[in-house]
Amino acid sequence: MRQDVLSTPGHLISLAARGFARLSEARLKPLGFGVGQLPVLVALENGKADTQRDLARFAKVEQPPMAQMLARMERDGLIERSPDPADGRSSRIALTDIARTRMPEAIATLFQGNREALDGFTTAEAEQFVAMLTRVITNLDKMAGADPS
Repeated sequence: MRQDVLSTPGHLISLAARGFARLSEARLKPLGFGVGQLPVLVALENGKADTQRDLARFAKVEQPPMAQMLARMERDGLIERSPDPADGRSSRIALTDIARTRMPEAIATLFQGNREALDGFTTAEAEQFVAMLTRVITNLDKMAGADPS
C-alpha cells in the first residue's frame, strides 16, 4: 500500500507549525510583537546574544533577513543599538523598556496557546511529544550540516 504523503511527519509538522504561527501572530500583534521576532526577543532578554551575527546564529537565520528584522524592531521601538566598545564596526543590541514591559504578557500568551493546542494530552504525553519533536529537530540539523557529496 502506498503511503499518503499528506500523512507523513514532515507534512503534519509543517501544518502544525503554520497553525501555531497563525495563532501566535494573531495573539502577539496587539502587543506589538511578531512571531518571527520571538527568538531575538528571548535571546536578548536572556543574554544569549547581543550582536546581529550572534542573533542570526541563535535564531538560525541568515544575516540579511536578521538585519531587516532588527531594523523593523528598532523602528518599532523594541530594540536599541549602541556602539560595541570592542569592535567599532559592530553594534550591541538590547531590548527597550517597552519590549521588556510587554514580554511577560507575550510569553504568557504563547504558553496559553500551547496549552490550548495540547488540550486532551496528559502531562506525560505533552512531555514525550516535546522530546520527540526535539529529536526530530536535532536529526534535521544534523542532516542540514552533513556534506551531501
